[in-house]
Amino acid sequence: MNDPSSPAKPPSELVTRIVVGVALVATTMTTLVMGDHDIGRHALWLLVVLMSLGILSEWAGLTGRLENKRLALYALSVPLAIMSYMAAGPSFLALGMILGAAMFTAAFDRSHKLAIGILYAGLPALSILYLRGTDNGLLIVFWTLALVWATDIGAYFSGRAIGGPKLAPTFSPNKTWAGLIGGVIVTGLFSFALHVYFQLPFKLVLLSLPLAVLAQMGDLFESQMKRRAGVKDSGAVFPGHGGVMDRLDGLIPVAPVVAIIILFGSL
Repeated sequence: MNDPSSPAKPPSELVTRIVVGVALVATTMTTLVMGDHDIGRHALWLLVVLMSLGILSEWAGLTGRLENKRLALYALSVPLAIMSYMAAGPSFLALGMILGAAMFTAAFDRSHKLAIGILYAGLPALSILYLRGTDNGLLIVFWTLALVWATDIGAYFSGRAIGGPKLAPTFSPNKTWAGLIGGVIVTGLFSFALHVYFQLPFKLVLLSLPLAVLAQMGDLFESQMKRRAGVKDSGAVFPGHGGVMDRLDGLIPVAPVVAIIILFGSL
């Protein structure tokens, strides 16, 4: 995600951002809606695989571990393949394979950085696929994605309108406390609307507030990584939007937490 108080962009770049953003949302929602059918399930799995591999590739660049990036991608590909609906699917076996891939990579690379990257990229992928297969999975996944989007949008506009004290001035100087609070409020209101019109469990409406904070923490974590690496964007996959991590930094920590809530909660 981009800082909410960043300077205004040229009209041509703004148009590019809007077009690419709409295309990304449309592609994601189409695969989610089709997820009840075989073609849709395979399309969703493929989209999640590309997302996960893109995150790990950019993680390797930001952490300076490019020499063993290919090895890490191969290691992550094994659990991602297990997650396929033609294999074991999003199961505890896939979770074990992610942990195994991380340990193997740590031993080979003699560093923990790529191993953490495998968890960072693999766990959200497993979580999204698991959530889509649960009862009322379409609504749950949409809420998970939308709360991150709502937090980002709310933080952007409230940050620009109000300004005020900085949230993390050392590595993300444009983010403000007003932006964080605005993002949480917008997320709460949006989640309540899903409760009223689509019967989203009220427990999840309440949980959307701390999850909005977690989404912003994911954003700040990636900002810190980019600051340390000395780069503006994690990559250049999406014109006007940067890399995969730039688009998914808030979702990466939120999706696994939502999966744990659904798995062990009584909703």
